Amino acid sequence: MKKLVVIAGPTAVGKTAYAVALAQKSGTEIVSCDSRQFYREMKIGVARPDDDELAAVRHHFIACRSVEEPYDVYRYGEDAAACVNHLLESHDTAIAVGGSGLYITALGGGIAQMPDPAPGLREHLQQMLRDEGIGSLRSLLSKMDPEYYSRVDLANPARLQRALEVCITAGRPYSEMLRESRSERPFAIEYIVLATDTDTLRSRINSRVDRMVADGLVDEVESLTQYRHLNTLNTVGYREIFGYLDGTTSLQQAIEAVKLNTWHYAKKQLTWFRKYLKDALWMDPAEPRPM
Repeated sequence: MKKLVVIAGPTAVGKTAYAVALAQKSGTEIVSCDSRQFYREMKIGVARPDDDELAAVRHHFIACRSVEEPYDVYRYGEDAAACVNHLLESHDTAIAVGGSGLYITALGGGIAQMPDPAPGLREHLQQMLRDEGIGSLRSLLSKMDPEYYSRVDLANPARLQRALEVCITAGRPYSEMLRESRSERPFAIEYIVLATDTDTLRSRINSRVDRMVADGLVDEVESLTQYRHLNTLNTVGYREIFGYLDGTTSLQQAIEAVKLNTWHYAKKQLTWFRKYLKDALWMDPAEPRPM
């Protein structure tokens, strides 16, 4: 049976290099499962594959749309599955790679299409945020969906708000709906989770952030100021640098915040993989590649 091999793992662990080598060995192509690498305007801060990696293996869902074009996880799941089906018409194997658990889920089995918020609900939650602060959204979500609360980015009000919209409108936990598979995929799926020891991963994260800054992260973020109201830009590596550009923090403080918040995000990723990819093969990125 034709198969999709999904390479997952925390940020900075070495997924891209691993996937490129595996795709070259298998003579196939790569489908990205990264929730931010879709966007043309975001390159340095999302650690997009470099030119050599993109030239070595054809990648899909990289720099394929503008930050001004909304793209939700439901649509991604359907589009990515269609892309894999097409690849498997001429290849025995396709490779997917990414650290975004929700997008991996969407590709692997699809997710339920979420309901639009009840009339007036979005405005009500936004007013709560303005009047009472982000703590009000956190508190409400912790009561309505403690499972999702335990793994969501608690500094991201848009994600908190969207989860609450679904919980309130559907009358069910958001996390429960995310688990609902919409359809069986017509291909086998194997999961490989790359992981390494804590000290190594944290060192890799810090080195990557330093490299991003040296490569022009601050200039990239500044060039996106007009889009900073979009949820797409409310992500680690961008919001901290916006704080520096606003004059609320020094550059060094912003850089250290990026490192710390990236580390927190990596730990959440690992928690998610342990919980939801129970059948995955866990490997150190330095281990010999299968296949």
